[in-house]
Amino acid sequence: MAAISHAGLAPTGISTALWQQKWLPLGCYRRRRRPAACAAVLGGGAAACLPHGLLRLVESRRSVRVSGQAGPPPAPRRMQFFGRLVNTLSSVTNLFSNPFRVKEVSVADYASSERVREEGQLILFQNASSRTWDCILINPRNPQNGFRLFQLESEADALLNFQQYSSQLPPFYESSMQVLHVEVLQHLSDLIRSHPSWTVTHLAVELGIRECFHHSRIISCANSTENEEGCTPLHLACRKGDSEILVELVQYCHAQMDVTDNKGETAFHYAVQGDNSQVLQLLGKNASAGLNQVNKQGLTPLHLACQMGKQEMVRVLLLCNARCNIMGPGGFPIHTAMKFSQKGCAEMIISMDSNQIHSKDPRYGASPLHWAKNAEMARMLLKRGCDVDSISTAGNTALHVAVMRNRFDCVMVLLTYGANAGARGEHGNTPLHLAISKDNMEMVKALIVFGAEVDTPNDFGETPAFMASKISKLITRKALLSLLRTVGADHRFPLIQGVPTDQSSAATPHPFFSLDKTQPPEISLNSLELQDLMPISRARKPAFILSSMRDEKRTHDHLLCLDGGGVKGLVIIQLLIAIEKASGVATKDLFDWVAGTSTGGILALAILHSKSMAYMRGVYFRMKDEVFRGSRPYESGPLEEFLKREFGEHTKMTDVKKPKVMLTGTLSDRQPAELHLFRNYDAPEAIREPRFNQNINLKPLTQPADQLVWRAARSSGAAPTYFRPNGRFLDGGLLANNPTLDAMTEIHEYNQDMIRKGQGNKVKKLSIVVSLGTGRSPQVPVTCVDVFRPSNPWELAKTVFGAKELGKMVVDCCTDPDGRAVDRARAWCEMVGIQYFRLNPQLGTDIMLDEVSDAVLVNALWETEVYIYEHREEFQKLVQLLLSP
Repeated sequence: MAAISHAGLAPTGISTALWQQKWLPLGCYRRRRRPAACAAVLGGGAAACLPHGLLRLVESRRSVRVSGQAGPPPAPRRMQFFGRLVNTLSSVTNLFSNPFRVKEVSVADYASSERVREEGQLILFQNASSRTWDCILINPRNPQNGFRLFQLESEADALLNFQQYSSQLPPFYESSMQVLHVEVLQHLSDLIRSHPSWTVTHLAVELGIRECFHHSRIISCANSTENEEGCTPLHLACRKGDSEILVELVQYCHAQMDVTDNKGETAFHYAVQGDNSQVLQLLGKNASAGLNQVNKQGLTPLHLACQMGKQEMVRVLLLCNARCNIMGPGGFPIHTAMKFSQKGCAEMIISMDSNQIHSKDPRYGASPLHWAKNAEMARMLLKRGCDVDSISTAGNTALHVAVMRNRFDCVMVLLTYGANAGARGEHGNTPLHLAISKDNMEMVKALIVFGAEVDTPNDFGETPAFMASKISKLITRKALLSLLRTVGADHRFPLIQGVPTDQSSAATPHPFFSLDKTQPPEISLNSLELQDLMPISRARKPAFILSSMRDEKRTHDHLLCLDGGGVKGLVIIQLLIAIEKASGVATKDLFDWVAGTSTGGILALAILHSKSMAYMRGVYFRMKDEVFRGSRPYESGPLEEFLKREFGEHTKMTDVKKPKVMLTGTLSDRQPAELHLFRNYDAPEAIREPRFNQNINLKPLTQPADQLVWRAARSSGAAPTYFRPNGRFLDGGLLANNPTLDAMTEIHEYNQDMIRKGQGNKVKKLSIVVSLGTGRSPQVPVTCVDVFRPSNPWELAKTVFGAKELGKMVVDCCTDPDGRAVDRARAWCEMVGIQYFRLNPQLGTDIMLDEVSDAVLVNALWETEVYIYEHREEFQKLVQLLLSP
């Protein structure tokens, strides 16, 4: 180790500037100490070159231990100190002992040394004084100076390295003066030693100096491969992401883009793995087979980009006409994107080739939807028209796969987009069979709620309930069987056609879940019972009953009333589905009048425009995630866009006239507020005097012929604190959350107006009123509603709590659709001989109007299904009356 100079504190043979540059950050240059201090602490040698700040720390610790004023430092601190000491010693050793450290020297210093070898500007000297062999690169611009490339103690090693340097350095210093710098030469020297199999072109790519690529020797090696990975210089340039070097290779060196490495990857594969999409664009300008080349794993560059989620790379590849229909080990690139949940990549592929959304992979024959691992990916495909019930080679739909993988979010998306919950897959198993086998209670509820039959046998004759009875875990078995029995499932082995069984042990199918698929006999609709209606509705098309009803016109009117309740309108939908399923007739053809408030109003319009309730169930599940975003009050835009999309932006209320529909709204531009009905017919003329003298100027109301459907729905559903008012209208639930009495009053006034106009022959008596609720919330105790002037902090807190409870109670009383409102409607109907049905299940928990949790809503619908089963006799009676002329 060189000695330290007293004057400049720099070792002999090292410039003061270099010494300051290396040790200034460590405090050696600024905190100068005499060399004697270094020797005193560490005894000279390599320690003499330590920074003085570190030596000072060592010396101070040493003095503490000698003086005995304090004990040794804690073990962790001692370990940290010695760790720093070792790291510093290592860096010092590397700095001054690295034999390949490039150093600028004077050629005159080697005047007395023997020249062992000489190749061009490279000379190998034998330094007798230091007993080393030094390789010197003479500076072509200044022959008096040079660069020492290495200083080795072994002649054999020196000769070997000199030969390697002399064969690879000339193209660089001959073509560019930028090479003649210590830092550049150090980098180049390290590359030569680290990658001995690289050609000069590989080195030039890594060095990154453009002038070098005009050298004839570098041009000649442009398509050569190295021995490590078998990659060409173009591969390295793409991996590095150097677009300028890429241009030099392609334009001047004529590098080939379809050459593959040891893994079968072309430059396009390397470019995809990089971060510079411009490199890929430059490659794609020239037609090349490498664009669609499959590597040894069976992946094209597009497959690889999808796997890595490189969305920009996918875009560039598609613009370069990369093929989307090349089969890889897991299918087409779209399947790879779905497998790794790369939504952006999948969207780009579909936008470029829409047919990819229906492509099948070679291994399973599955569509991209089968590969969807989360709700976001499944929703993206379904919005673009993917077949929700597409089957794989094994016969499974995407719903089967999602259930098998326990992907509840995917299952919900598939169901809300219309997936067949009863589809038979491999071995005849339905998704419900698979959910039972997975012991997934929430999945079982969701499937049954969306129409899965609990008594459908598979190819082995096993029903879901029978499979549940075979589960080994006692707790799980009991829970599943109890769940299925609440909706009428039978866990005994079912009767299979053609197999003789004991009549006493055969399962008796439940009326709501009958397995009888034979053609029913012709029978009178007047004598139907519910167990008879179920097989008819399944075996016959709705047109059978509809045509019968047209032939036998009803002599009485039927009224359907739908409560308000936000997203809990799903409960109404589930009740209507049960009625449609039992009757085999669409709701629109069962009722002559439909009244609705808020969410009930939206459903009334859906009935008017012939939208099926199964479709509306899916719409509600999808709509909630679009509308209820952020915090209350929510933005009105998403709700209005939803209404426009479903009912049309320019559709008027009177465009569809049957059945007659009325929606409730609250006129808030006056005090007291008034109830307003949005109709698809002309309002009856009032014969009574107005309640108030019109001394104020109020804007006239829009006539039904001019009233936009979506605006009527928006006005009826403008729930305060949830959405902003729609002009002067607030939610109709403020005055008529249960619109039954108001609807019957409207019908009476309409009939009286018809009689006054001489059209009494068109008047029909109201015979049936069906009122559907959105679920009854559980009753809970209230501790305090007392609001008073407090005299201390405790009373203040009590008053605040009481005011909160009182405010909630006032709102509940105003919007309560049950209680006395139902009693009054029932009494009104009984007095005039009208059949009244109030269907409203009791819910286990209080569900908010803006609930977005799929699990909570599915549980509410499950409770509705249980309610339907428990009140099947009431449903039976209702269906009989509705189907009667």
